[in-house]
This record gives sequence, structure tokens and C-alpha cells, in this order.
Amino acid sequence: MAISEAGAHILVFPYPAQGHMIPLLDLTHHLALRNFTITILVTPKNLHYLNPLLIKHPSIQPLVLPFPTTSSIPEGVENVRDLPTGGFRLMTLALADLYDPLVNWFQNHLSPPVAIVSDMFLGWTHQLATDLKIKRFVFSPSGALSLSIMYNLWHYMPKRNDPTDDNEVLRFEKIPNCPSYPWWKISPLFRSCAEGDQQSEVLKDSLRGNMASWGLVINSFNELEQVYLDYLKEFLGHDRVWAVGPLLPPVEEQVRRGGSSGILASEIKVWLDQFKEKSVVYVCFGSQAVLTNKQMEMLALGLEKSGVPFLWSYKDPTKGHAVGDYSMIPPGFKDRVVGRGLIVKGWAPQVPILTHPAVGAFLTHCGWNSVLESITAGVPMLTWPMGADQFENADLLDEFKVGTRVCEGALTIPDSDELARLVAKSMSDDQRVEMVRAEELSKAALSSIEKEGPSCRALNSFVYCVSQAQPTL
Repeated sequence: MAISEAGAHILVFPYPAQGHMIPLLDLTHHLALRNFTITILVTPKNLHYLNPLLIKHPSIQPLVLPFPTTSSIPEGVENVRDLPTGGFRLMTLALADLYDPLVNWFQNHLSPPVAIVSDMFLGWTHQLATDLKIKRFVFSPSGALSLSIMYNLWHYMPKRNDPTDDNEVLRFEKIPNCPSYPWWKISPLFRSCAEGDQQSEVLKDSLRGNMASWGLVINSFNELEQVYLDYLKEFLGHDRVWAVGPLLPPVEEQVRRGGSSGILASEIKVWLDQFKEKSVVYVCFGSQAVLTNKQMEMLALGLEKSGVPFLWSYKDPTKGHAVGDYSMIPPGFKDRVVGRGLIVKGWAPQVPILTHPAVGAFLTHCGWNSVLESITAGVPMLTWPMGADQFENADLLDEFKVGTRVCEGALTIPDSDELARLVAKSMSDDQRVEMVRAEELSKAALSSIEKEGPSCRALNSFVYCVSQAQPTL
């Protein structure tokens, strides 16, 4: 294990959304083991996410700064889950107002950090680091394929020939093996900035700061995305690109990852224990996606018709959704599937669920954390990408033959009969190829993070690079 020299001080700055915070906190755990002095920046409402990390590493110091309030974001709203629909762009802009408080903190610190490690949606921290004469390292909680597409979008700013045609296809010919995408599948943040208003220009400058930053750390591994990792090095013009994934929590933290109910985890384990190996489908759409009632109805019907045992985790609508129109389990459904269906409202311990022997498939929105957790567990996926980087992630799973597309789009209503057929097929011998490929990828993922594995070596290389960082005069 590489050790940071003399406990070099770094500032870690996660983006305040659960899917972004979790992997960066996992990385911070590994950095703490390597003797860094670490300050981690959070706003008050997100401080609780740090509790497991702070208990394990009391030397880590939280820096709690008030969330910047604007006329567009209500006071007290400090994470993406609580934002109104479309508020992601506003959140990204608002966080840039932490620039001056951070400068003040640096200037008054007796031993300020020599480097900043911050999320890819905090690109403005590159300018902050430049002004402070230190280095900034980008952390990407997304994979190398989706990041390659993101960099291409913000660098080349492609436009549609017909601004009214959402099906017009964008091709990324500079990226090897890259699929093409219709406009409606392109990042909504990019699409919202295509018109060029003042806020869009600020976002462009911020996100382009990622490309100018000193280095890039990605939650991925070589065997999964080597061609795209190589492309990123070529695009950026340097080799300071480190694939350190899959980033996983310590074993003792896996039950509480993303939640806190140990009793619920034990109940779920007892329920899963009654089923034979690889016979249960796990259904979950991550920390952000909320299904409409019609989607819930068709998904429920599909699961019912499939005859397959299932564990379905769903959540309440967030503030941007009308409660009466979202996330209602159809009346009578629970009674009809009693014994073979477990429905969990709210958080469920995803890592232990996926690693349970009874789970044979994962119906997922293809968020990158979910993808990596399923790959690591050796579980093939039924994919329903809905937005952001999820379409690219689903395509990558198709390429490796560990994913089967069952639906796509945030507003698409699945066909319950087709969904039932695909769920049933996922547990049959017809899916042997997918199961074998999933097991092979799992071995590659786990090998990559073992001592002397490529991700472990990359992490040690990153540690060495950061430990050598000194303020530029």
C-alpha cells in the first residue's frame, strides 16, 4: 500500500447527491488509510452522510459551510433529492457561490491543503485551485464511456440541424467504439445549456474546468473500460488518469451503505434465505428516479405475470412530484404476490442484496454505482435506463453481454407482457451466456482491487502524485 508522505493535506469536496457522494466517500476511506490529512467539505444537511467515515477515521475533519441560498432554490434545500424538478442545474450553479468562503478558509488555515479532489460537477474548483496555486483532481462517479461523451459535448458543443427534432442522432466519431445517441438521450444538463444564456455560459466554463484540471480519478476498472480510459488520456493530452474502481465500502459498512436500517437488512436476508440460488430478481431504480403510477402499475403487472420471486425497493415522490401521481403500489398487488414478492418502501441495503446467493438478476435504471455493484456481485442486469449517463451505461452492459434491455426513457410505459417474459427469461437456462459473462466480469472487478491489481496500482500511483503536490509559487 502506498503511503502519503508526511500526511499531505487534501480537501475532498463531494457533489451533494447520494449517487455522487457515496463513491467519493469510499475513495476518501482509502485515502485516509494511506495517511493523508483530509478535510471534507459538506453543507449542513449532508453532514450525516459522513458519520460512518468519521467514526472509522476520526482524524478526518469536516468543513461545514452554509449552503448558498439563491432566489431559485429555497432556503434549507441542500441536496439534489429535495430539489424541485429540473433543479439539478440550479444546484450546480448555486454551489459555485462557495468560492469566496473557501478562499477565506484557505487563507486563514495554518496548514492549508496542497490539493483539491472534487466531483466532476464542481468544475469551478479548478479555477479555485489555480487561484490558490494548488492542484485540482477531478473525481468522476461515472464511467469512462459516459465521461468521454460528456467531455466531447462540452468541448465541441454539437448542435442539432433541426432544433425541433429530438430524435436527431449525434455521433461521437472521435471516441472508439462509441454508440450514437438521439438528442433526447443526451445529458439534460447539456441540452439545457445549448441555447447559450448567461447561466449556460457559467456552467460551460465550470464543466470545461474539468478538462483543464491536473488529473482525473474514475470509479471504473481497466477490463471494463480500457478503450475509453485510453481515449481520455489522448483527449486530455496526459496520462494522469487513474481508474481506481470498483470503489466499495468496508465490509462492515455494506449493510448501511446509503441507508441506516440494520433491522430491515436482517429481515431482507431472512426472506432471501428461503429461495434457491439465482432465483430472485431484485428491482430498484436508485436514489433519484421516481416512477409514475402508470409505470408502477405496468411494472407490478409484469412482475406478477412473470411468476418469478422478486424483491422490489421503491421510494416516495420527492418535492418535484405530485404525490397523487407517483409511486403508488397498485391496490391488491401485495396480496396477490404474497410469499414470492417482498416490497420495500424506501431504502434497501443494495450491496448485501446483490451479493446474496438467491439473487439472479437486477432490474435497474443503470446508475453507475448500481452497475458496478451488480458487476462486482456477478449479477446480470435487466436494464431500464432513464436519463443522465444511464443510456451509455446500458450500452456498455449490452457490449459485455451482461445486460438485457427491458425498457428505456424516464416517461416510457413498459409493456407488462414483454416485461414478464424478460424477467422470466432472466432466470432460465437461456440466460446462461449472461450469467457466465457476469461471473467473469465479477472476477475481473474483484481482481482489479486486490493488492497488485490494476485499480490498486492506479490508486497508489494517484496517492504518490498527490503526496508530491506542492503549492506553485
